[in-house]
Amino acid sequence: MSLGLVFLSEVCGTGMLTLLGCGVVANVALKGTKGNNGGFLMVTWGWGIAVFAGVYVAAGSGAHLNPAVTLGFLAKGNAEYAPGVAVDFASTLTYLGGELTGAFLGAVLTWLAHKQHFDAEPEPANKLGVFSTGPAIRSTPWNLITEIIGTFVLVFVILAFGGTPSGLGPLAVALLVVGIGVSLGGPTGYAINPARDLGPRIAHAVLPIKGKGSSDWSYSWIPVVGPLVGGILAGLVGHLPIVFTAAT
Repeated sequence: MSLGLVFLSEVCGTGMLTLLGCGVVANVALKGTKGNNGGFLMVTWGWGIAVFAGVYVAAGSGAHLNPAVTLGFLAKGNAEYAPGVAVDFASTLTYLGGELTGAFLGAVLTWLAHKQHFDAEPEPANKLGVFSTGPAIRSTPWNLITEIIGTFVLVFVILAFGGTPSGLGPLAVALLVVGIGVSLGGPTGYAINPARDLGPRIAHAVLPIKGKGSSDWSYSWIPVVGPLVGGILAGLVGHLPIVFTAAT
């Protein structure tokens, strides 16, 4: 698989992930939508289904959809990111670039789909919440720890999936994301994906959204650094000889 096709695959898969994921938040948060006030559980299931769809769309490139997953594979010492795609500097940048680009484009499509409701929504915080995550209680060290733990679980279990004959594929990852959301998502909104938060946050900053307010850049590094650290830690732990031995 060429790096051009890897890039396109990750753009399309991450775009689908972000369109459906940010879309369910828009449906719950914005004034006058059919799903308004649908609640956090609706959001978690929506994100799970978004992951399910995104993994299928980007299956050819291994459906990373997330820089934390890419760096987790790198830290684990995998020889390939996907069949025929060697782990090297160029391929790593290709995955990261495709993921961020796709996340941005998916957020733009979310805005287009809900344009009238963005215009009708009076609260800037609700508009920002469609695009990016924010903490329930703002505390830099604890918010960072939450994101590290949540992403560690995501990447560690995905690595375990790769060593087992489950055959569940996208459904398994989707249910994992739902599980992380309902278990660990309350404190920060569980970004667990730097591209998923940063790409849409950039979209929020540049789109002509009526009354959008601040993009909260002072918090923006936490859902980037936390997931990257969590993904790398999961890969390093997964590299230990004793881990996943039974599965392999």
